Amino acid sequence: MVKTLVRSVREYKKPALLTPLLVSVEVVLECIIPFIIADLVNDMQAGCDLSTIVNYGIELVIMAILSLVFGVAAGNTCATASTGFAKNLRKDMFYKIQDYSFENIDKFSVSSLVTRMTTDVINVQMAFMMIIRIAIRCPLMLIFSFIMGFAMGGRLAMIFLVTIPLLGFGLFLVIRKATPIFRRVFRKYDALNDSVQENVQAMRVVKSYVREEYEKKKFAGAAEDVCRDFTKAERIMAINNPMMQFCVYAAMVFVLSFGSYAVITSQGVEVAVGQMSAILTYSFQILMSLMMLSMVFVMITMSLESAERIVEVLGEESTLSSPENAETCVKDGSIDFDNVSFKYSTKAERMALEGVNLHIKSGEVIGILGGTGSSKSTLVQLIPRLYDTTEGSVKVGGVDVRDYDLEVLRNNVAMVLQKNVLFSGTIKDNLRWGNPDATDEEMLQACRLAQADEFIQTFPDKYDTWIEQGGANVSGGQKQRLCIARALLKNPKILILDDSTSAVDTRTDALIRQGFREFIPETTKIIIAQRVASVQDADRIIVMEGGRINAVGTHEELLETSDIYREVYTSQTKAGDEDGEE
Repeated sequence: MVKTLVRSVREYKKPALLTPLLVSVEVVLECIIPFIIADLVNDMQAGCDLSTIVNYGIELVIMAILSLVFGVAAGNTCATASTGFAKNLRKDMFYKIQDYSFENIDKFSVSSLVTRMTTDVINVQMAFMMIIRIAIRCPLMLIFSFIMGFAMGGRLAMIFLVTIPLLGFGLFLVIRKATPIFRRVFRKYDALNDSVQENVQAMRVVKSYVREEYEKKKFAGAAEDVCRDFTKAERIMAINNPMMQFCVYAAMVFVLSFGSYAVITSQGVEVAVGQMSAILTYSFQILMSLMMLSMVFVMITMSLESAERIVEVLGEESTLSSPENAETCVKDGSIDFDNVSFKYSTKAERMALEGVNLHIKSGEVIGILGGTGSSKSTLVQLIPRLYDTTEGSVKVGGVDVRDYDLEVLRNNVAMVLQKNVLFSGTIKDNLRWGNPDATDEEMLQACRLAQADEFIQTFPDKYDTWIEQGGANVSGGQKQRLCIARALLKNPKILILDDSTSAVDTRTDALIRQGFREFIPETTKIIIAQRVASVQDADRIIVMEGGRINAVGTHEELLETSDIYREVYTSQTKAGDEDGEE
């Protein structure tokens, strides 16, 4: 785990290594100061002159300034290293997630990945900051103060041999009890974020069904659950502070009582007043170091689960990858499904697709119809290799999709989904997702083909119009047409429309399909639709049922041979006639 995380330090190795060095010098200087003060007190007790006191004062001022300089420098390098480490960690996780397949994302869930890149990274950043500074400072301060305490006080310093193991044992018990609770809490954080994400995305549905109160109660329950576990963990961690305070004051009482007794009875021979003051200072430094060290342990305990969750993301390998010597040229848009069966998870009891055999020629227009759950979308997702087949093979241009370079394959297969996403930026920015080097003329042509140019021209800023996140300031039909134009700019060999004209009227739908036939005849076009009218003029129509191909044929052939197709066509035609009569 540590080895994986350390890789993200990279260009911040220098400040990360410099911080412990600066802290070490700071600690040495702080430990020398009480020693000088002890000599000053003893000399004053012996009746030294003013010049001696001034010399001691100059020494102390210089030591204090140097300690301050090294402390500030350590703080700066520590801040640079920790924030840089967190930046790299987020970047590494984000880059890793970009390579994930849908199967990998399904394994973690979106809300969990967001939590890991935010809350978990912050926890690890804080732990890293403490490790390179406080976790170095405290043990060094402990060791140096311990040595100086023994040098100055001898037997009086024996109290530390009792308090240190006592505190260590207490810390061990606290960490052992708290770690499982923190592990449980972060899993509940994922569930909480999942609830928030789901609610925000479905806000229109929540409001239309007036379910705000229900959602509030659901969120309050999840938040209360997290609060309950965190409170339990914090109560255990809170034992740490009074335990430390008890040891600090017990040691102080011991040093003051027995130290004063030794000074008085030996009349300063065995223990002098200066030594006594130094021992008090060192005892305070030792016990404060222990308290700070306990804080480090608390932070590390909290971040340990976060670190493991981050390493899970960084260590996860995509279930899909390009093979060695991958094919880098897609010859044409022909598609072959050879005895294909597929399920989303190895644990799934039934196949989502089963025994699919289908052969599509390059340039064909293929319509796909089927009820909800018939695996229409699953079928087309195997073409750009968003998932791998469980059995059988899918070929594009006569080559198994598993033999292609993934980037090359996906650049030649454009998919437009029913719920496609627009990103915050101008219309031009969104269109150039299809082709970063597209000219204004190419964008104009793609938008005309997708029937998008007409409404774009009505905007004051036209193609420079700003699109809000998710396309919130355009209608569903406008969003779909922009997404179709974006896909066309890829100049793909295969174009897949997954129910992506559901939000446009039948006239616009017909114009889009007419444009496809006239302007991109060599591109294979696969149209998934709920309306028979959207696929009626396709070269062939595939009817799916229960993950299998039920029938294949033209509109006329299916009306004669497929009960499912005929039933859908009749019900839609009858509904259309009734609407017309009204």
